[in-house]
Amino acid sequence: MVFTSHIFVFYFLPACLLIYYLLPRGLRNPFLTVASYLFYGWWKPWFVSLMMISTVVDYIAGRVISTEGASARRRKLALITSMCTNLGLLGVFKYAMFAQENLNALLHLFGSDGFTVMKITLPIGISFYTFQTMSYTIDVYRGTARPVRRFGDFSCFVALFPQLIAGPIVRYNTIAEQLDKRRHTLDLFSSGAVLFILGFAKKILLANPVGAVADAAFAASGPTALVAWLGALAFAFQIYFDFSGYSDMAIGLGRMLGFEFPKNFNSPYQSESITDFWRRWHISLSTFLRDYLYFPLGGNRRGNRRTYFNLATVMLLGGLWHGAYWQFVVWGAYHGAWLIAERLIGKKSYYAGLPRGLRVLLTFVLVVISWVPFRADDLGQALHLWAAMFGLASPAASAGLLYGQLLSFNSLFMLAVCALFAGFKTQAWDFAETLTWAKVPLLLVLFLGALMAMFAQAFNPFLYFQF
Repeated sequence: MVFTSHIFVFYFLPACLLIYYLLPRGLRNPFLTVASYLFYGWWKPWFVSLMMISTVVDYIAGRVISTEGASARRRKLALITSMCTNLGLLGVFKYAMFAQENLNALLHLFGSDGFTVMKITLPIGISFYTFQTMSYTIDVYRGTARPVRRFGDFSCFVALFPQLIAGPIVRYNTIAEQLDKRRHTLDLFSSGAVLFILGFAKKILLANPVGAVADAAFAASGPTALVAWLGALAFAFQIYFDFSGYSDMAIGLGRMLGFEFPKNFNSPYQSESITDFWRRWHISLSTFLRDYLYFPLGGNRRGNRRTYFNLATVMLLGGLWHGAYWQFVVWGAYHGAWLIAERLIGKKSYYAGLPRGLRVLLTFVLVVISWVPFRADDLGQALHLWAAMFGLASPAASAGLLYGQLLSFNSLFMLAVCALFAGFKTQAWDFAETLTWAKVPLLLVLFLGALMAMFAQAFNPFLYFQF
């Protein structure tokens, strides 16, 4: 089930909110767990079993680790069991096919026929909920999180449907107290409703239309430089409004249920460097990688060379987290290389001395270039698009036919609107802090317009569902 479907908007959400607020407080978490399982299993019910395995294992591991008098060996064994279970699920369902295909390629290189690749369906959102459950066990082991006592509370934390499929990645520490006792106020509910509407509008009215421009450009067999740049620019806006729209909706739904999730985006296309970009883009993932990978590797405490190695490792694994394809590894390596380059140059570099507007523009161009392998169907297409962007590839004779679509008024208008909203200082988060009567007509128009557009558009799931 997706937020931008009539089943969710007209049936699931109203019924869920009505039942939730009619129930006594003690039954609300169990109800949310059941509702979340229904939400998650709507497409393939067996996906729920994998999430339940992760939930049970990490709950037991947390209890074992926190048992008074437990030996260091027993605590470490519980942690290892949790890590192996979660990483094992990811390995089998997300990376097994990637490993098999690359092993076959290696065997073919040496003249062997290889073997049949086992096709495995990727469960939606598995990367998100496995990270969440692992973070709980690690935090309990470190002593930075108190262990959960009631299994129902923990299962609610793992399955909570607003952020289950595509984040933000919510750590147990963030909502531990909220699971036990949270406030339900009209102000919080209305703020959540505003965020939901704004996120809904971002996805339907901005991300989907500009995504059509990106699709046309990336489907071109021999694009010109202009087509390639327009496609990369369109996808940069598509993925931002698609993913930030989902995050806004998730945070809004959380508020409507009394939860406060962390902010996941902070105007990333206004970043002044790639380092700054990763402080603003998918904040819950970047902080997770920092706290659970970069810092344990030593961070920047063991000299420059080790720092560069740690940055490269974290970004390569961050790229691989997004997808088991070489283009995601290249995307991670690209960002890792720029993070290392910015550290090498230092704060007093010429880049840092440029006017802020120029720094923002330069950073945005670097980010747009990076989205090419992220969107490409394979590494070959990514390299071809990059070559086209810099005039190193010969365009096809029919490439000019795309100009009629990509340079049409509608396409250019959507790109301009996206650029305008991406540059706004006021974000959805800020706009939703207070609901005034002056905002109500605008919100109603946005919501009704998005609903009508939703019925007119083909099914278009959120991009981060594939991760």
